[in-house]
Amino acid sequence: MKLVKVTDLNEAPEKKWYDDACGTALGMELVGERWSLLIVRELLLGPRRFGDLRAGLPGISANVLTQRLEGLAAAGIVARAQLPPPARAQVYVLTDWGRECEPVVLGLGRWALRSPRHDPMQHFSPSALMLSLKMLLVAERVGDLTATIGFELRGETYVARVAHGAIVVARDAATGADAMLSGETNAFLPVFYGGMPLTQALDADALYLVGDLALASRFATMFALPEKIT
Repeated sequence: MKLVKVTDLNEAPEKKWYDDACGTALGMELVGERWSLLIVRELLLGPRRFGDLRAGLPGISANVLTQRLEGLAAAGIVARAQLPPPARAQVYVLTDWGRECEPVVLGLGRWALRSPRHDPMQHFSPSALMLSLKMLLVAERVGDLTATIGFELRGETYVARVAHGAIVVARDAATGADAMLSGETNAFLPVFYGGMPLTQALDADALYLVGDLALASRFATMFALPEKIT
């Protein structure tokens, strides 16, 4: 996949909000505009078309998305690429440096989930769901489990691979998965984070499963929300 520079870094006007030498202040200048960090979130699992980004962020307008992509490209965080044949589609990808932002995205998300203001009924993109598995895995619950769990979410496939007390997630084909789960993203939340047995969600046709029920049920218990602030 060939990367194409979107905007020359030297051509972009330098934006200064804080006049502060702290790296945190610079970080806010780079990704602190509304939607910017969520665009990074949507790109963490791989290339996305412009339309895919809008689908993952339904509140953003095409004009604002264009502006944010240009700004992130000017900062060296995002680049434009061409998918190989037969797709030949233009996509946006994170640069190597842009991908280093993943711990920031996951850390901020985990920190914010301690707020009582978190509303799990709001829109939840497939990328957000899969990244939440990395964010909220309880390593002690994994034990010696080795498993590959596939997900079909809004017409795309994702995979979570668990081994050695850790998890890797990707937007990828789930070929050879031990179990395949599908459903609306929000329907996974009470199962992964609310203590609802997977079988209850399956019986209610909120989620669907092909494959090893026992393994998928164990997988669903490996995650936990952080404690709320008091």
